[in-house]
Amino acid sequence: MISLKNVSKVYLETDTVALRNVNIEIDEGEFVFVVGDSGSGKSTLVSLLLKEMEPTKGTISVNGRNLAKVHRSQIPRYRRNVGVVFQDFRLLPDRNVYENVAFAVRVVGGGNRTVHRKVPGMLSEVGLAEKYKSLPHQLSGGEQQRVAIARALINEPKILLADEPTGNLDNNNAWDIMKLLDEINQKGTTVLVVTHNMDIVKAMNKRVITLNNGVMVSDVKPGETL
Repeated sequence: MISLKNVSKVYLETDTVALRNVNIEIDEGEFVFVVGDSGSGKSTLVSLLLKEMEPTKGTISVNGRNLAKVHRSQIPRYRRNVGVVFQDFRLLPDRNVYENVAFAVRVVGGGNRTVHRKVPGMLSEVGLAEKYKSLPHQLSGGEQQRVAIARALINEPKILLADEPTGNLDNNNAWDIMKLLDEINQKGTTVLVVTHNMDIVKAMNKRVITLNNGVMVSDVKPGETL
């Protein structure tokens, strides 16, 4: 589902090497953590997978598509197969839970019939069916992140990228979100989680890729010792 071959990224304006000769292969249905200290290249990796920027060298393929061949006009369609969740939720503050999730349907051309068919079920899946009329400021941090996850999944992407999804949450809410991501993965979605929460990483026993100063220093499979 995700393939990086000899990928490097240099920010020319600061001459900073964010990634250096990174090789990663992630299969369909895998759950993978990407960990590393600040500045290790984690966020750059996410940006490259979302085609927010181009690699300085190397090849990136997602869901069988070479991203170098995805033209600017095709990027919105490409991103329909890549859901993304951020640390800061990024919800629309003046729209309720239902409309925040429905917005993602409408962005890709879905009409009211599609919204009515898909949104209630997705809100039930993330445990927010009774909160559908609530505005973001009326929700807890964990609930806001659940809305963000519902929005990321509503168009049925094959891949979910989660960039520090528990960074703004307390421990209980963090665990709830990780359990939800695990359930989503068990239903077939490939999940890649960027995080610094090593307690969660160690407890969940998933594949763990570690970056350090832009270099992939380890790739630990489930059951192996970190």
